[in-house]
Amino acid sequence: MAEDQINSLFERGLKVRREVLGKEYVDQSLAKANDFTMAFQRVTSEWCWGYVWDRPGLERKTRSMLNLAMLTALGKIPEVKLHVRGAINNGVSVDEIKEILLQATIYSGIPAGLDAFKAANEVLVELGLLPQPSN
Repeated sequence: MAEDQINSLFERGLKVRREVLGKEYVDQSLAKANDFTMAFQRVTSEWCWGYVWDRPGLERKTRSMLNLAMLTALGKIPEVKLHVRGAINNGVSVDEIKEILLQATIYSGIPAGLDAFKAANEVLVELGLLPQPSN
């Protein structure tokens, strides 16, 4: 692949990544990158966000729903938190997130589901989409 195509893929990926995850989060990730970790930032932006997320085959909402289920199954809780925010940005409702996590819980196990529910709840409360828990 020519360098101009790679740079174009990187720029497309950054655009999608910022739209889904938020400009502040993405720009902060890039600002923290050094020569070593920038390789990861590039491949993530190019292939994950520029190639896969920017494909026409699925809507972003569907991609967010799939991510939440897969990340729950993999037990990647920091990524669950990040992608709950992205899912909200992509039009996934709180009730849909609950149903996705229930579905993932049944197929990936109660401990994975519990962790994902806790993480999602934390983010949804932070975003003001669920009431603060009373102590």
